[in-house]
Amino acid sequence: MGTGSGYQAAVAAKLVAEVYSVEILESLADRSRRTLSDLGFRNVFVRKGDGYYGWEEKAPFDAIIVTCAGGTFPRSSAPAPGRGPDDHARRRPFMTQNLVFIEKDSRGSVTHRNVLPVAFVRLIGH
Repeated sequence: MGTGSGYQAAVAAKLVAEVYSVEILESLADRSRRTLSDLGFRNVFVRKGDGYYGWEEKAPFDAIIVTCAGGTFPRSSAPAPGRGPDDHARRRPFMTQNLVFIEKDSRGSVTHRNVLPVAFVRLIGH
């Protein structure tokens, strides 16, 4: 979520078979799509849209990287209903931001942990 310049998508493309990235700003989506193509990234797919809603046609995903700060955890990205960042973080998203690692194992068990404090751009859309 949040393609921006395409840098994160390019890094991910070196690690996985396919990357699907959603950018809400059409100019950024177009520019990053062109840049990634010009650089030879044939396994990165960028679309203009509201990343909060994910890319349903391509779901489910093995991993999701959210590169913006939102007030709630996107349902399209949630590993399981009712799980994710605690309610306090949902109510006060921009007071303190944390990089949160959420993992769902093969049994469907979900864990999350705060990794470190961060400052991301605000999620626009939704």
